[in-house]
Amino acid sequence: MTYVENELTSQPECWARAAEQAAGHGAALPAPGERVAIVGCGTSLFMAQAAAALRERSGQGETDAFAASEFPHGRAYDRVVALTRSGTTTEVLELLGRLKGATRTTAVTADPGTPVMEAADDVVVLAFADERSVVQTRFATTALTLLRAHLGLHTDAVVADAATALDTPLPEGLVDCAQFTFLGRGWTVGLASEAGLKMREASLAWTEAYPAMEYRHGPISVSTHGTATWMLGEAPDGLAEQVRATGALWVAGRLDPLAELVRAQRLAVAVAAARGLDPDRPRHLTRSVILQPDAR
Repeated sequence: MTYVENELTSQPECWARAAEQAAGHGAALPAPGERVAIVGCGTSLFMAQAAAALRERSGQGETDAFAASEFPHGRAYDRVVALTRSGTTTEVLELLGRLKGATRTTAVTADPGTPVMEAADDVVVLAFADERSVVQTRFATTALTLLRAHLGLHTDAVVADAATALDTPLPEGLVDCAQFTFLGRGWTVGLASEAGLKMREASLAWTEAYPAMEYRHGPISVSTHGTATWMLGEAPDGLAEQVRATGALWVAGRLDPLAELVRAQRLAVAVAAARGLDPDRPRHLTRSVILQPDAR
């Protein structure tokens, strides 16, 4: 079993543990009414997008999400939350350094022995969800679970759905598809983007991700026999029928959307295996992006 396979199968346990600990981290996480930005890079950016949409939709305060490198320094926030598995990512550390003393910051990380521990004002360490793999799975979803629980939006049913996602076979013929499109709505748009990223990282697959209503505005043109369209969350009326009419395989998201992401992670590993690839050695990638001064 690869590192990534082993780590993605541990997610139900990690989510339950993060949900239990959420209350104990309350002082470090955004309070209701605070104006908040959540930042990250790569997978962490997509988790930030999902968390921001959930928080704002729940009425707990205006919440934005940005790539750490694209943070709008002209805007005022009560708190900036940075998601960083490694605690060493250049863009995150530079942003936290620039905000020091001006805006309250919180880092959610997996490694307590990294520079982010000093760079942020508050730190939440999810060491039990750390990973050996380059391809992120459990840390990202565990961090999002922590934030969902902090918002009061996590239930035991989510963990149960994650277990179902691990035990249920993938749809027949899905692994053999040549192209994959992931769709989301609201907070699941970020999850759809993350599902696409997992496919690209682990299996070099041709994948795209869109808000579900935008799929009709051009992207549906790539859908045909031998492609798949996967909906994370509830689909807009009529969309499934439109996709099936193209000849593409339609995959409905029947579980909690975060558990659907676990299914997409499994698909990425399965496609990698079918193509003779090692998901623990993704092409051109490292576990953390640390830039030298002359590389920027």
